[in-house]
Amino acid sequence: MSQPLVSILMPVYNGAATIQAALDSLLSQTMQSCEFVIVNDGSSDETEGILQTYAARYQRMRSLNLPRVGLVKALNYGLAACQGEFVARMDSDDVSSSERLALQVDLFREQPHLSVVGALIECFPSEDVRQGFKLYVEWLNSVVTSQDIARDIFVESPLAHPSVMMRRKEVVGLGGYQDNGWPEDYDLWLRYHIAGKRMAKIPRVLLRWREHANRLTRTHARYSVENFLRAKAHYLRIGPLCDRDAIIIWGAGQMGRRLSKHLIRGGIPVVAFLDVDPNKIGRTLRGKPIRSVNDLPKIWKRYSHPVVLAAVSSRGARALIRERLQLQGFVEGRDCWCVA
Repeated sequence: MSQPLVSILMPVYNGAATIQAALDSLLSQTMQSCEFVIVNDGSSDETEGILQTYAARYQRMRSLNLPRVGLVKALNYGLAACQGEFVARMDSDDVSSSERLALQVDLFREQPHLSVVGALIECFPSEDVRQGFKLYVEWLNSVVTSQDIARDIFVESPLAHPSVMMRRKEVVGLGGYQDNGWPEDYDLWLRYHIAGKRMAKIPRVLLRWREHANRLTRTHARYSVENFLRAKAHYLRIGPLCDRDAIIIWGAGQMGRRLSKHLIRGGIPVVAFLDVDPNKIGRTLRGKPIRSVNDLPKIWKRYSHPVVLAAVSSRGARALIRERLQLQGFVEGRDCWCVA
């Protein structure tokens, strides 16, 4: 086989029930210059036999068998085996549109400054999609341009991992996948962001994302809210909060409390909290004063290089906070960031 343009990287563990639909969707791609790198992470069901059958039939498909090593190691093992200019991620329980790879390569060619290209997603089966996940997907599909993603990178993970295509040399150069105790995909997007790389999406649904009770995001502690906050705090510290002399957290509720714990542990100079609740104003949180949001200009003037972090997770609050900060002359991405 000639050098492929795209390597499709798919790790799988006990995926016998769904992997054939995933593979068939990849084999139906309109772009043919691709290889399939399937990493069997010690499956104990019929996965290995299914992969052998497909590999015998399709020259472009390679099945790599490992003992059970876990997702991050399986991803890096597969990444090292990829030969394409681009690496497209895919999971064994999802389904890609037949135009997905061609459209993503086209966008890379049209916008050579991009490092990662994702897509909009659709969850299925509908009866298994819980309300909280529906809200996340609604937000995910609203964050499309590189500007959108950079603005909201500390709010949530802005890309559906199995929908993305990356430049192979760049993802390898950034250290591949890393296990820091928090979500490996969000960690990667944050490293891209800190490195000044741009990410965007095709504004079309190109991946059907299967929801089920056994998804790692539901079952593995790495994907807990607390570990997402640890990731945010770490990359805030080495990114936008580096060399700041004062951090003002807008929100003294649960999100502000939890995020501030990790920031303070990391040596970040949190100096005050802001809130609209009169029952909180005048009290302290983690030894710092809780002030009215009206006091922000006074607090801001005391420091030479302060920043505001908006950490209010209630629905609709982010838009209101952004509007108020903008009206007061704060520039998002320079003076303030939304982190919830």
